[in-house]
Amino acid sequence: MTDELIAISILWGFIFIYAVMATMDFGAGFWSMIYINRQQTNATKIANRYLSPTWEVTNVFIVAIVVALFSFFPRATFILGTVLLIPGSIILLLLAIRSAFLVFAHMAPTYEKVLTYISGVSGILIPALLISVLPITHGEFIETIDGVSRLRLDRLFTSPHEYAFIGFAIASTLFLSSLLLADYSNYADEMEAYQVYRRDALMVGPIAFIMSLLIMVTMRNEARWLYDGMMDYLPWLIASVIMFLVAGAALFLPSMKHKGRKGMPRLAVIAIVLQYFFASYAYGKAHLPYMIYPDVTIQSGFTHPNTFRALFITYIVGFIILFPGFIYFWRLFMKDRRYLQQEKQK
Repeated sequence: MTDELIAISILWGFIFIYAVMATMDFGAGFWSMIYINRQQTNATKIANRYLSPTWEVTNVFIVAIVVALFSFFPRATFILGTVLLIPGSIILLLLAIRSAFLVFAHMAPTYEKVLTYISGVSGILIPALLISVLPITHGEFIETIDGVSRLRLDRLFTSPHEYAFIGFAIASTLFLSSLLLADYSNYADEMEAYQVYRRDALMVGPIAFIMSLLIMVTMRNEARWLYDGMMDYLPWLIASVIMFLVAGAALFLPSMKHKGRKGMPRLAVIAIVLQYFFASYAYGKAHLPYMIYPDVTIQSGFTHPNTFRALFITYIVGFIILFPGFIYFWRLFMKDRRYLQQEKQK
């Protein structure tokens, strides 16, 4: 494996981890807003209990993505930074607003509802804007004149391909978050909240799947080079569909730990993460060697080899230090019943 492939694999790994964690995080904020007036289900309390310790950890990975992109592929970063100045600034502003309100929602009970609504709305807008980066790299929306690249917003906002990605981002955010919150509620033994989030997952899941099919349809018309490349990895796409079906079936299977309860949400969450991994692998491989089609490849945008080796060692050391901490955090967060069932102990 070449240095370029190692670097892009690290970057794509960060993107995948952030995509999964962030969609669950953003979606939890949205569900908290939706069910804020239905206290009898505890759905909002479950969502807030999930949000409280996780949004800070999630933001670590977006920093890792930016640092890795700038360090490993400076030329690609320069072009993306230029064309994404406006949408990127909006994303950063929304992230700052959402983070601030997540903090103040716990400190200012009088304004808790208003802050929850703002957090919920921004939690849907941010994924829609973030995913727009992907179709922009497909080559139809960047125009270079006299060596200066600019984003053609008129083409972008009239592209069915762009709206297919936005619809997929929103549906995936709601689907992944409802699945995780169903699993979280199930483990916390919050039956009403579990039934609510299981129902939401069953409703939103097919919509997310339909939006993924629309991405492929619009990709065939607007980015044929990428569509043909993904067809070369058709087995991975088929595996992705199989995992989606496994997740759907898991929500109807009888629970192994709770008699009389329908659904195995933990199995569904694992299957859906695998589904997105298989699909993202096919997309990433088909996208190579281009980072921004057709101007920037992983070879032309790569940093100096000596710089890469030093950065690679740094990332390995950092990963060795941080990974045990993430595992410990997850075990405390998902398995400490004193936290999961804190309302019942009061």
